[in-house]
Formats: sequence, C-alpha cells, structure tokens
Amino acid sequence: MTLRLVGDVGGTNCRFALVDPSDPDAEVVDPEAFKVADHATLEDAIDHYLEGADGRPTEAVIAVAGPVIDGKAELTNARWDMSEASLIDHGFAAARLLNDYEALVLSVKRLRAKDLADIGDVRATHPKGTVAIVGAGTGLGVGALVRDARGDAAAVTEGGHIAFAPTDGTEIEVLKILTARFGRVSLERILSGPGLVNLYGALAQIGGQTAEDLKPEDIEARAEQGDALATQTLKRFCRIYGAAAGDFALAFGALGGVYLGGGIAGKILDQLRAGDFREGFEDKGRFRDYCAAIPTKAILHPYAALLGAAAADVAH
Repeated sequence: MTLRLVGDVGGTNCRFALVDPSDPDAEVVDPEAFKVADHATLEDAIDHYLEGADGRPTEAVIAVAGPVIDGKAELTNARWDMSEASLIDHGFAAARLLNDYEALVLSVKRLRAKDLADIGDVRATHPKGTVAIVGAGTGLGVGALVRDARGDAAAVTEGGHIAFAPTDGTEIEVLKILTARFGRVSLERILSGPGLVNLYGALAQIGGQTAEDLKPEDIEARAEQGDALATQTLKRFCRIYGAAAGDFALAFGALGGVYLGGGIAGKILDQLRAGDFREGFEDKGRFRDYCAAIPTKAILHPYAALLGAAAADVAH
C-alpha cells in the first residue's frame, strides 16, 4: 500500500495527515495541526509531524494558500519557500504542491453525505454534474469540479474579485458607500470576514446609526442575541451570498450543486437555511427555474483540503 502525506499550509497554521490515495473511501489518518511560525521550513514541520505518526509515507501532496508556479510556492505571511524538488530531496519518491482552493475543489470527489449540510431542500437531479465551490472566509474563493464525458477537472479562479452586483435599492446604497471607500467593490469586499464588517458599517450608515468597531464573530454573536442591526447584516449577507452563488452556478453550469467552503458557512448555517440565501440564489429572472433545481450545501468536513490533496494526482 502506498502511503501519502497530505498537507494544508496556511499563513498561520499547517495541517498534516496520512492517507491511502488508492482508496477513494479512505479517511485521513492522524490529522494534526502545527504553527507555521514554530518551524523554519516546510520540511521541519513535516518531520515534526512524522515523529508521532504511524508509518512513513513515500509521497507528499501539499495544499498551499497561495499560487503554485513551476512546482514552487511561497507564503505571504511566513518565510517558507516551498518546492516539489525540495520535498523529493527530503526523501519522498514523488511530491506535488497545489493551490489550497484546488484541493478544496478536488475534495468533492471524497466528501460523503455526512460531510455536507443541505441549504434548502433541493435534491440533486444531476449527481454527476459539475459542482461549483464558493467559499467565504478570510477572503472569497471560487472554483469548480468540472465534469463531462472526458472526466473531472478542477477549475480554480479569482472569482471572488468579480464586481459586486446589487439586486435592490438597499444593496445599491451599500455599493455607493463602499465605492466611496474602496473605489471598485468586488464580491470579496462583502462576502468574507472583513466584508461582513464592511456590510455592517454600510447598513448602519444607511440607517443613520453609528457602527461600532466589531469583529465578524461579534456581529454573529449579537445577531444570536437579537440585535437588530447585526440580524439585518447577517440576513443581507446571506442574501448576497446566495445571489453570488447563483451567479456562479450559471457561469459554471453547476447542475451538480454549489458547495459552500470557507470558515463562515458552518458558523452561520442556521441563518443560511432561513431562506434568504436560497431566495438570492434562485432570483435569476428567466433562469429562476434553472437555479431552483440546483442543490446547495455547506462543507462541514474539518479537513476538506486534506481530502482534496488525497484525491489529487501526485504527477501533473
């Protein structure tokens, strides 16, 4: 049996696990997280992990929060210079670096029903169709697992930087306020953790209120406590999230579904299920029926990127 080391490296944390890449139903084994700042190099962090792991992997596939060019990657917030060549020099017979969002897209191949939470009651009518991934977290990631008769392919995009398109009078006012602040307003200016704060401030201004200096988690907590402005903000966030997800469903032809990744969906799942998300998703004029037939789900698996690294081809 081939044993593969899979990794997910971000600016703050790195996660590793072991997996049998030949078994599509295999779960990751012995997942563990470490602080990037505690290790001088990727290889040092890998050695730290393998000290307590059961088995020695012969290949490595590492997802990285940043672009991978010619088998090399750098972290924006840490001094790690990573390369496939250095991993092979470190003893792996084969190695691959890939963008973390490509790994998230590839995780669709291994996610099970228990790893997903339905948003709405739409059931898939095209289970082998293309699946789009839209993930609001620190930023907004967009990609798709494109499926056709030739097989599956991961499409990784910069769709989070598409311009925000308002759908009603309130959103037009939000756009005006954020345009005055940022100039061009991308979707990520709203659909992200920092974007939730931007939206909160804009809605406060529209309502003639003074916005407090809150973090995203503060807004979520206040909404749970019944605060009117925080509740309005989350409802509007869900509506805009749904509208954007519906636009990407149209763009990709994602009849297999739209899955929400990122760190926000799991935290506001009840609000996403309350109706505003699906209304935004389906409000597509002549294509309402098209989007109404597409299921939407939130990814709950805590190591989805590691699953994607398990599904990836080590040779590319």
